[in-house]
Amino acid sequence: MRDILIVGGGLNGPALALALARQGLGVTVIDALPEKARRAADFDGRAYSLALASVRLLRAIGVWERVEEKAQPILQIKVSDGRAGEGPAPFFVQFDHGEIEEGPMGHMVEDRFLRRALLDAMKDEPGITRVTGTVESQEVTQSGMRLRLASGRDLTGRMIVGCDGRASATAGRAGIARTGWGYGQTALVASVQHERPHGGVAHQFFMPPGPLAILPLPGNMSSIVWSESDATAAGFAALDDDEFMSVLRPRFGDFLGEISLRGKRFSYPLGLSVANRFVADRLVLVGDAAHGMHPIAGQGLNAGLRDVGALAEVVTQAARRGEDFTAPDVLERYQRWRRFDTATLAMMTDVTNRLFSNDNPLLRLGRDLGLGAVNALPGLRRGLIREAAGLTGELPELMRG
Repeated sequence: MRDILIVGGGLNGPALALALARQGLGVTVIDALPEKARRAADFDGRAYSLALASVRLLRAIGVWERVEEKAQPILQIKVSDGRAGEGPAPFFVQFDHGEIEEGPMGHMVEDRFLRRALLDAMKDEPGITRVTGTVESQEVTQSGMRLRLASGRDLTGRMIVGCDGRASATAGRAGIARTGWGYGQTALVASVQHERPHGGVAHQFFMPPGPLAILPLPGNMSSIVWSESDATAAGFAALDDDEFMSVLRPRFGDFLGEISLRGKRFSYPLGLSVANRFVADRLVLVGDAAHGMHPIAGQGLNAGLRDVGALAEVVTQAARRGEDFTAPDVLERYQRWRRFDTATLAMMTDVTNRLFSNDNPLLRLGRDLGLGAVNALPGLRRGLIREAAGLTGELPELMRG
């Protein structure tokens, strides 16, 4: 019997496995996809904005040194409002890493590099076993949990952790319902090459149908996350590459010179989905299985890594004290820790998206004045920079550096 069975081999599952195994726990990660598929360069086109606190966690679990050379520091964030082809309004917010003492607010890392680094780190950790298979059932036993795979194989552990995404079957089998809604938006994701250097500046340009994030990657390249209404996004996704670039260019602008597409394009539906509970009998939810939100603040993976740090701390501290780390009162500590932070972040992303994704002239005036006011108040601006860097709230030990 293993200490922990983790269902889901994406990003949060392997990160949690490494955090727990480094504390002496025996962990099995069950991944529905074979390792070869996970390692494919075109498996997922996203790049992640890793807050400083998340970088600290990845360093602590032996992953950061494997991706650091492929990471781009985020030195500034510029937030503006406007319409396609018209450029941004005169009011904007500019956050600069020089306003905090800790260094860059975060780093951009492409999915293909981060995923491979996690897989390599797991291979080097003797306390982790990786199993390829689909879970068909789960049940609480007298001594722990039993998972049955589609192959007929049974796996047993003292506790299971669902890291299997927004449509978490782990949560569903435990009877945990979800609250959420769609935004009627789809994110178009791609990478572009440009003539001029980006200077480590990330841009968030709010337009009536949804925001366009331009996120710096190493070299003269950037990742874009472009939110449009579902119908419009479907039409743009169906265009060939040249036609796609012709509709992107007026929205992107020419501040980085001529741009060209690099690699494949991807699209993802956007919505809010939060589990009504994060724990059940010998069961915990982490990452998107617990909470999925709009990428407007780039905090999805960062929130999941906070879950990882919090759960690893709760479990290992309980084990050191001689407690049963699967006991309801122990798991409730994790839920209390993460529920308020998650609810606050979900509300913030939801309100921000609704406030900015429209062309109401009164709201436009109000938000533009608000952006200008934030930019003029150094104390408030510094607080928001620390928030973006993941340095506020009750930080898990793995995120304190």
